[in-house]
Amino acid sequence: MADESVSAPVVNDQDPAIAAADEMKLLGYAVQELPAHAVKDLFAHEVCVRCIFRLFNIHEEDMAIKSTEETVDVKSLHSSPELEVKSSICSVCLGVLQFSYLDERDTLLGKDHAEDFAMAVAESVKEKGHEIPSFTLEVSLPTLITENEQVILSYLKKKYASEVWFQEKFSSEHISVKDALKLSMTHPLEKLLGVKSGGSDFRIRLTYEHVDATSAENRTGKNQGNKRIKSDESNGLVKCSNGTMQSGDVSDINSPLRKVGQPCHMTLVCSRAPVFIGGRYLKFSRNVSQTRWIIDEERKGEASVEELIGGNILPMCNGDSYKFHAAGREDIDVRMLGSGRPFLVEIQNARFVPSEVSIKEMENKINSLESNLVRVRHLKVVGSQGWSLMREGEAEKQKQYAALVWISRPISDDDVEAVTSLKDLKVLQRTPVRVLHRRSPLDREKTIHWMKIEKIAGSCQYFLLHLCTQAGTYIKEFVHGDLGRTNPSIGSILGCRAEILQLDVTDVKMDTLTE
Repeated sequence: MADESVSAPVVNDQDPAIAAADEMKLLGYAVQELPAHAVKDLFAHEVCVRCIFRLFNIHEEDMAIKSTEETVDVKSLHSSPELEVKSSICSVCLGVLQFSYLDERDTLLGKDHAEDFAMAVAESVKEKGHEIPSFTLEVSLPTLITENEQVILSYLKKKYASEVWFQEKFSSEHISVKDALKLSMTHPLEKLLGVKSGGSDFRIRLTYEHVDATSAENRTGKNQGNKRIKSDESNGLVKCSNGTMQSGDVSDINSPLRKVGQPCHMTLVCSRAPVFIGGRYLKFSRNVSQTRWIIDEERKGEASVEELIGGNILPMCNGDSYKFHAAGREDIDVRMLGSGRPFLVEIQNARFVPSEVSIKEMENKINSLESNLVRVRHLKVVGSQGWSLMREGEAEKQKQYAALVWISRPISDDDVEAVTSLKDLKVLQRTPVRVLHRRSPLDREKTIHWMKIEKIAGSCQYFLLHLCTQAGTYIKEFVHGDLGRTNPSIGSILGCRAEILQLDVTDVKMDTLTE
């Protein structure tokens, strides 16, 4: 591909004369390690000095510690027409290791050293307002870089494989463009951000995209199913994954080697792994849903547990969004009392990870809401394992309820004994009629661990039913039978019609998450 002039404005903090001198020094180090004709050959194909170092496993930092006066005659290099420093974009790294890139406004930015580029990255990270205890640097590159690199390597092997210097210097293992960039950036970023890198949930991601690579993929159907170019080490030919061969000779290297006229677009994104804040909630209203409930653009209920808790935690973490997870659910008209129901609030991209003091402030804020619809207990940061712990405990957890029940005849002492004597009662529940529109029609076997009846003074047909059940048991249906879809039921056990008037969850036994 022919070179194209770049009309975008260039921003470069370095004096061009100083930049050229630095490039000449690097070039001098390369000439010391490799024959001048080989360096010239690579320069003719617009391979930058850092890629020359990289392809032959020459470490730039080792070269930099050598004395310039002793090793490099900069003036003679400037006067050599064979080793003229070009300002073109590298045909291999596409400007990545030249620290040249286009920003989101298509402005061409250029940095001459890793330290300068790291400073620009660090300033951008700080502007996003993240609290940074440590960081992980991630880099994403276009596949064109890998493809062009394979073409160059194939060409070098075919042309120079018989020469002694090549046999001594060349290795099939060399550092990639991605790793080279990360190695050059990590230490300067550590100094500029004042934290260490590695194993962090805070990620700095540099994504490079190139318009030439994108347009070529579109023209060929996304590179014919991601068929990357690979080199055949035996004969120096360029082998495509579809089985075709292309020559890597200098006479036709311009055919498979796609030269570019401008560097990649680079975008920087900072993100943190989700922060999980867990606890238990209590719900005191029979008109509050667990999650936001909108049907036909009309809200059901006066509020939701999700919004009352998550909506107050999110701004204190300065996150992008949140997700609410709970260990089971209760209907909108069922109160959640006792010790409360375990829950997690998953904060996406939190700029601030709350401390114990901040967590206490969150808890106090939620519990001080004037509506007094919801309260929270045992609030704390539980880590990424919190979600797994809650899922693991679901099958084993038990729930206790208190239900106000009416039956169609007076209750007797024999009824009380009949119900109380039942232990670990197996109940087969077909999906209730009321949830068939959103649940699969299945038969589920559940266990009623124990029950007891508390009589209400002055009433012979009303009583409080206290029971402990396996998670996922439909309590309302266990009382009235759901037209025979739940068997046995309180109605069938007592041999009469039974209805549930009010229901409260009084305890959710689940020790793995919040106890």
